[in-house]
Amino acid sequence: MKQFFKFVLATIFGIVISFVILFFILVGIIASAGGEKTVTVDANSILYISLQKTIEERTPDNPLGGLDFLGLGSDKAIGLKDILANIKKAKTDDNIKGIFLDESYMSSGQATTEEIRNALIDFKKSGKFIIAYSEVYTKGFYYLASVADKVYLNPKGMVEFDGFNSDVTFLKGALDKLGIEVQVIKVGTFKSAVEPYVLTKMSDANRLQVTSYVGSLYDHYLSGIAKSRGINKDSLFKYADNLTIREPEDVVKYRLVDGLKYKDEIIAELKKRTGTGDKSDLSSVDLGDYTNAAETDKDTETSTNRIAMVYASGEISGGEGNDNTIGSETLSKALRKVRLDDKVKAVVLRVNSPGGSSLASDVIWREVMLTRKVKPVIVSMGDMAASGGYYIACAADSIYAQPNTVTGSIGIFAVLPNMQKLFNDKLGVTFDNVKTGKYADMGSVDRPLTADERAILQAQVNRGYYDFTKAVADGRHKTRAYIDSIGQGRVWTGSQALKIGLVDRLGSINDAVKSAAKMAKLKKYRVVDYPEQKNVLSSLSSSLSASVRENAVKAELGEQYSIYKQIKGVTQMMRVPQARMLYSVEIK
Repeated sequence: MKQFFKFVLATIFGIVISFVILFFILVGIIASAGGEKTVTVDANSILYISLQKTIEERTPDNPLGGLDFLGLGSDKAIGLKDILANIKKAKTDDNIKGIFLDESYMSSGQATTEEIRNALIDFKKSGKFIIAYSEVYTKGFYYLASVADKVYLNPKGMVEFDGFNSDVTFLKGALDKLGIEVQVIKVGTFKSAVEPYVLTKMSDANRLQVTSYVGSLYDHYLSGIAKSRGINKDSLFKYADNLTIREPEDVVKYRLVDGLKYKDEIIAELKKRTGTGDKSDLSSVDLGDYTNAAETDKDTETSTNRIAMVYASGEISGGEGNDNTIGSETLSKALRKVRLDDKVKAVVLRVNSPGGSSLASDVIWREVMLTRKVKPVIVSMGDMAASGGYYIACAADSIYAQPNTVTGSIGIFAVLPNMQKLFNDKLGVTFDNVKTGKYADMGSVDRPLTADERAILQAQVNRGYYDFTKAVADGRHKTRAYIDSIGQGRVWTGSQALKIGLVDRLGSINDAVKSAAKMAKLKKYRVVDYPEQKNVLSSLSSSLSASVRENAVKAELGEQYSIYKQIKGVTQMMRVPQARMLYSVEIK
């Protein structure tokens, strides 16, 4: 009986907790459905920027945003689109006197950082100031902050300035111990996506290409800082190579920062710059809240002409997608919609993807090509537009990339795990079957591929590579032989891609939009986003389940979460030819 009451009380407690959670969720839904109130910006204000969240392409329409309880939600994030729009708006807002870049542990790719950095440089043309401060400057945040009029460091703080390091985690040793062999069929000398599963270190070809593109990224990084800070680039290279910057005083001595100050001293300087009295509060508006401030430029808002901004973010797969994955069905529908809409005069395809299914990539490529026949299509590349990401981009009229975009990787591969040793030797599990055809069980994971089966798969991959390189050759007006020579799975930066003809220009999202407007001969226009983001009610279920599941796995695995993602990726790629960069380019 005592045990019975325990279960009853536990059940009641669970019901109460569920109602409490439901109450907060409903509050969030009602608040979101009610819309955001217009933010009033006081005179002599500063725009406060602190980038602590992962920067997506678009601000997520998350009904649980800001509800950081039980791992169901997170603090409100802001997307790149709104970040750039808000900095541009602040440039002409008479109430905004300057920007305060506060400590930011940025989680964004280098091209995303480049977009924001260029927006800040443009902001300075208004004559307004930018002040940056941090206790710790990561490589990414220092690159962003280096454009500020004054860069300050906490007296006990530090600046990461020791060069770039690109790590790759290799899993072959662990897979061998488990009795799992990853069978690889590929085309491309440099197609290194499969290396973590079949090697214990980088191949010579991969080391060559990583050295090349990391060197290109680093050169651009140092060049940007050198220009902003007025320091010789070669000197910066030596500072990093010799680890010259070790103590807070070193960063002042070598002019990486302008001074060592505590935050209260920064606030005092901001008050002085805005004419705020010592005893008065500093007026400021947060970057995210500023989205709801009144527009300062309405020239393009009333135009019936539209430029469609079609977002293609994440890995490419068949079927439906969302804000973080590219589903061929979802993106194809969006492209067909803008193609048939007479109000849409041009299309900007924003690609930020490592690739994925080669079949899904080809489906999307077809829609891009059809759209190009009836209206201008311009591609704007984000942090990465590699492999399948480049496949869907190559049919455009023109391609824009940032100097530090990672692109190329024109190659195809397929993987199939052979778990025979795991099943037979480790687990004592055996299999038997009856089949009506010789190849009916081709692709079974309980045995290795036969020579005939491997030859069949190799032919499929070869055909996929031929189609890929032909699509690129046709789109870029090159010979297929030339594309093969710069293809073979090789990764390039945007700067390198410009030299070899894989992109047309280096520039921002806004540059791509202006190019689209010029091609469509538009002076006034509106930019409309596609695919449409899910509304609050429709996204509730997916947001809740995804947040709980992902947070639980991350909490359990900790630093090993990235390895889990790689292993999971193998299961998702079984038997389907892939055009992708499997591991991301992380510079530490």
